[in-house]
Amino acid sequence: MPTPDDPRRGRSRALEAELRARIADGTHAAGAALPSSRAMAAERGLSRGTVMLVYEQLAADGLIETRAGAAARVAMGAADALRRARPGPGPSTAMPMAASTVASTAAPKAGPVSPPAAPPAPRLSAIGRRVAAMGLGGPEPVASEAPDPVIDFVYGPLAGADFPSQAWLKALRAAERQRPARLGYEDPRGHPALRLALQAHLSRTKALACRPEQIMVVNGSQQGLDLCARLLLDPGDPVVVENPGYRIAHRTFEACGARLNGVGVDTHGLRTEDLAAVTHARLACVTPSHQFPLGGCLPLARRQALLAWAAARQAWVIEDDYDSEYRHAVRPQTPLWSLDTGDRVIHVGTFSKTLSPQLRLGYLVLPEALVAPFVAARRLADRHGATAPQRALAALLADGRYDHHVRRMRRLQQARQRALVAALTQQMGRHVRIEGAASGLHLVAWFPALPAQAEPALVAAALAHGVRVHPVGPLYLPTDAGTAGSQAVPRCAGLVMGYALLDPVRIVAGVQGLAAARASIA
Repeated sequence: MPTPDDPRRGRSRALEAELRARIADGTHAAGAALPSSRAMAAERGLSRGTVMLVYEQLAADGLIETRAGAAARVAMGAADALRRARPGPGPSTAMPMAASTVASTAAPKAGPVSPPAAPPAPRLSAIGRRVAAMGLGGPEPVASEAPDPVIDFVYGPLAGADFPSQAWLKALRAAERQRPARLGYEDPRGHPALRLALQAHLSRTKALACRPEQIMVVNGSQQGLDLCARLLLDPGDPVVVENPGYRIAHRTFEACGARLNGVGVDTHGLRTEDLAAVTHARLACVTPSHQFPLGGCLPLARRQALLAWAAARQAWVIEDDYDSEYRHAVRPQTPLWSLDTGDRVIHVGTFSKTLSPQLRLGYLVLPEALVAPFVAARRLADRHGATAPQRALAALLADGRYDHHVRRMRRLQQARQRALVAALTQQMGRHVRIEGAASGLHLVAWFPALPAQAEPALVAAALAHGVRVHPVGPLYLPTDAGTAGSQAVPRCAGLVMGYALLDPVRIVAGVQGLAAARASIA
């Protein structure tokens, strides 16, 4: 047992104070089990008897509950009691809950307390200041097990019921059972079996020929875009982006200090005739198979014009092929990668739209000249992705279970797309114009009678009817951003409507609510 001068006494007091703080802030929630006294003693370098005394003091104060043969658990109401209690001179002198509560009510009231001074702003690098100014630090919505009472036409999430759980778990268990004798870091490009399976898959489904060494498995396409930005751009470099377009990609380039040159899009995708106005761009990022968000598919003549522009300026082209698996009414076009003769194209793909965005599985197909620098950058960033999911995906690709899943998903998504198009047409008729429904997992609904400035009112009215919709306006570059070619004509209000999360019944009900919302503000 520690003596008053024993340094271990200070550590035991620190342990008691830490446990009280963690109970108060909810880290150790009511009913949660604490580590055993033996485990806690080994972790903190204390004797077991010392830890037991700490636990006994917490139990005496009513903060934890102990019984023989069972783990100590946080008592119900302990956090509230600690937050109500006045702070004492130290953790070892804290009174039991009942006594401290009485003492706090009897103590004289203190005078007004000045609010604590705000901590000084942290000193950030130039890229840190640019990222902080973007306001992207808010948490993502937490997934809930319960169905959302609001019908949400969000683009991005997939329905949990669509995930091939049995096939995935079977492949994952098989991968874990084949644990190698040596556990070490792997190739930054990804597990060899997955890259080999991807090579065959891309050749079969996209007519994209490459070597496994040119494929890099990344943590979703977002990491791929970030690697491209950091390795290919310097501050001030011009970058061609679609306007409207994928704003997170735009932010990625801006974080590196690049200057955005927005090029307009139409029903066929990027207006390549406007590229002539961009003379010094280092990179162009496009979504040629299904332009995001308007849905156009870049025809062959425009693909060739884009590649000729890139070759003339020695610029790189990022081909973001984010959802080409879903084609409802169009035939696949030849990828830019396969048309390119100058090794200027970086092909970006993802499994977030066919399996799950939570898996963080995507890939890059790199020109030969970029393989070595991308491998070096990946080694510095995170070495490589988790191996077990890569091995599981490789098995699904190799034995055909992934292809079977994609065929099933195409049928499901096409049924949802048809339900949405039919509901919009039936409920709103001439008051809505649909664009970009031929492929993918979303469409754009335009409202010709409503100006663009009416989008916030439409969103608010829809939410009042139990429907969450998402305006197209935030996907356009700010009016003061760089633009190339002809200026866009004033547009009407529009919504990007994703349907992958909803079944046809909720889609119809959601459109009914949206129709009522539109009528209320028209």
